[in-house]
Amino acid sequence: MQLSRRAALSAALLPLLARPVRAAPTPDRIIFGLSAFPPSLLPFANTGAAAATVKLLMYRGLMSYDRTGTLRGELAESWQPDGATGWLFRLREAGFHNGAPVTSADVRYTLEQVVAERSTAYLRSALAGVKQIDTPDARTVRIVMAEPTATLPEWLASPHMPIIAQGSIEQPIGAGPYTLTAQERGVSLELTASGKFYRPGLPKTKTIRMIAYPDENLRLAALTSGDVDIIEYVPWQSFDAVQASPALKLDSTMGPFMNLLFNGRSGPFKDPRLRLATAFAIRREEIVKAVFFGHGAPLGSLPIAPGSAYYDPNPPNAWHYDPDRARKLLAEAGVPNGFDCTLLATSQYGMHRDTGQIVQQHLGEIGIRVQLSLPEWGQRVALGNRGQYEFAVFVTTADSNDPDGLAAVTDGELSPVYSRSAGLATPELHKLFAEGRAEYDTAKRRAIYARVEQVFLQQAPYVSLAWRAQAYGMAKSVQGFGTLPGALTGNSGILLEEAWIG
Repeated sequence: MQLSRRAALSAALLPLLARPVRAAPTPDRIIFGLSAFPPSLLPFANTGAAAATVKLLMYRGLMSYDRTGTLRGELAESWQPDGATGWLFRLREAGFHNGAPVTSADVRYTLEQVVAERSTAYLRSALAGVKQIDTPDARTVRIVMAEPTATLPEWLASPHMPIIAQGSIEQPIGAGPYTLTAQERGVSLELTASGKFYRPGLPKTKTIRMIAYPDENLRLAALTSGDVDIIEYVPWQSFDAVQASPALKLDSTMGPFMNLLFNGRSGPFKDPRLRLATAFAIRREEIVKAVFFGHGAPLGSLPIAPGSAYYDPNPPNAWHYDPDRARKLLAEAGVPNGFDCTLLATSQYGMHRDTGQIVQQHLGEIGIRVQLSLPEWGQRVALGNRGQYEFAVFVTTADSNDPDGLAAVTDGELSPVYSRSAGLATPELHKLFAEGRAEYDTAKRRAIYARVEQVFLQQAPYVSLAWRAQAYGMAKSVQGFGTLPGALTGNSGILLEEAWIG
């Protein structure tokens, strides 16, 4: 019922997409339709793609990516390895929103907050290997790791690793192109160019207004009518119509993926055999067709992006639909007649809800009786962070297009976060990821990540379901904005500094 209602609502919008009924754009102002109001704008927290988009306007880190997905310096104008375990960063001349210059002391202060004992920062566990931070002068930072870390610059490009001014942890002060000047809680945010940004001629637009449209059809209708200039998460059933509209354009990439997370502390899925039973019980092609309207691909292995030097199109032991094997695993786990459980999803994103309904149906066919829990997004994030679920639908990306970016969603030894299985220890994977990030040779790293994939397929710390395309829809008049490639699509907000209405 949900699927057909959603398709019917979207179909009703198709005639509007076919003709240019948009209102005239406002010069020097972009209106952006978010998929959710950010649960938090704390600089080091990961609370979803909508929050990351806003944070990339307010804050900047040492590193970032250009529109091709190539790593670039941000607050750092240059970077290089320094000895066996060190990295040397030279800061550009840049200022915070309060007018103070960005200095090496600010970088040290920021990193100290992230790795502090009581820190809840998304990258706290990853950066726990920081052994020493040297600041020989105001524009030079030397970060020494406990072990060789080839991927440190990639970590420092995360939207959840911005640099903030010294002493501003209670009211963080960033160095992004915009400042938050107004907000209506749960509805909208207004951001205004700071006038202090370090890139000449940027940002190109004075004001960006963010409006939350949790309902995907209302978000699409707002784009069609001209109430907004850009939206994220274009509904998949509307991709072709947006692309065909004379007033609109679509920019998409394949990189995010749907998966199932598990509670490893309590409940049935502590047993890896039951996690594997779910992996073999699901017809992934149905998710691609019914949820993403064909704009995706089945995924039954470690989600290393196709096109990567580390990608294997046919890994041994990949998961596929095999209900007999699933039933055998149930019997081996002592529950041959199945069991009852609750699947956490969210009512706010159709892809979560609809995937949950398909999983519920497929698992029911092998005797796993699933009840759906569908809270709104903020509550879904809170429940995930606290590990209050048995298993959960999720959609995410790697932290980068490097396979080490998958550690954040795979390595159960890292700090708890809603985007990773709860309390599920993965010591062998943790060790392999550490080996991979310590190795600079591509061929040797490829062998390491092949081992990661096999351990992943044996232990199922989460179950991969499907790749999906992700798209921004925008008016033809929007210039300079688009999606970053692959796993970096969630970082695309950084391109808003270059966007304007033309």
